[in-house]
Amino acid sequence: MSSTLVTGAGGFIGGALVSQLAAAGEKVVGLTRSKTTGPHLLTANFASPEDLRALDDVPIDRVCHLAAVTGGCTEEDGLEVNVVSTRAFLRHMIDRGCKKFVLASSIAVVGLADSDFLPQSLPIREGHPCLASDAYGLSKYLMEEVGRYLVRADDVEITALRLCSVFPDKDPPLKVAGGRPETYALASVTKMPLTDAVAAFRRALDTDLGSGFRLFNAGPREAWTAIPTAELFERWYGTKVDPSFYGVAGRRFGSPFDVTAIEESLGFAASV
Repeated sequence: MSSTLVTGAGGFIGGALVSQLAAAGEKVVGLTRSKTTGPHLLTANFASPEDLRALDDVPIDRVCHLAAVTGGCTEEDGLEVNVVSTRAFLRHMIDRGCKKFVLASSIAVVGLADSDFLPQSLPIREGHPCLASDAYGLSKYLMEEVGRYLVRADDVEITALRLCSVFPDKDPPLKVAGGRPETYALASVTKMPLTDAVAAFRRALDTDLGSGFRLFNAGPREAWTAIPTAELFERWYGTKVDPSFYGVAGRRFGSPFDVTAIEESLGFAASV
């Protein structure tokens, strides 16, 4: 049975993932900087070599790296934690023999935190360039590039999931029907419940893709909107984007982000 290390285990998604893996009888260790206690939790900072030594005698076959500073972070914190410290952590785990990694990236990579962001094409695919002018989006893009570098340097499997906004299962937000938010507009209509987010990471952990780097949009098939997607985009962007993709039957409420790749490669489809 595989042994899984989950960083960010004190967080919203990490805590749920650790609990679900443990409930399934899997061997799991969760790293958290908080003082939260539990049979599967270890208070440690993934960026601290001294803290990681506590894992020296713990067999780890796969890693799910969720720990990060999030949207609104400073440039210094975003680059230090999400890029520099993540590289050091991944290198530490590779050097001790771990071969499989799943990284939490973000749909913010494309630049949606910018109030002036316009997608180059719709729906947004994984190949869309990074247009981020915020430290968080940039840091997640650079983290992906670190992953690409490491698979060139070492025979490892690294999968990065560009995660959308996640909400508690029992507390879904209202669907968008009005004006465009100043920032993170596309994130406001790209949402899925916690259960689906955990399922996406479990699929990535459980699927053997072989050595190499893979990148997937991890989100729903449909937009979190009360009106058709094309109509919403016309209200938001006028003629600055082409929403014709959503004019076909079966796509009227389609997501801004293309999730074909994650469905085909990992068999993951969100429930919403």
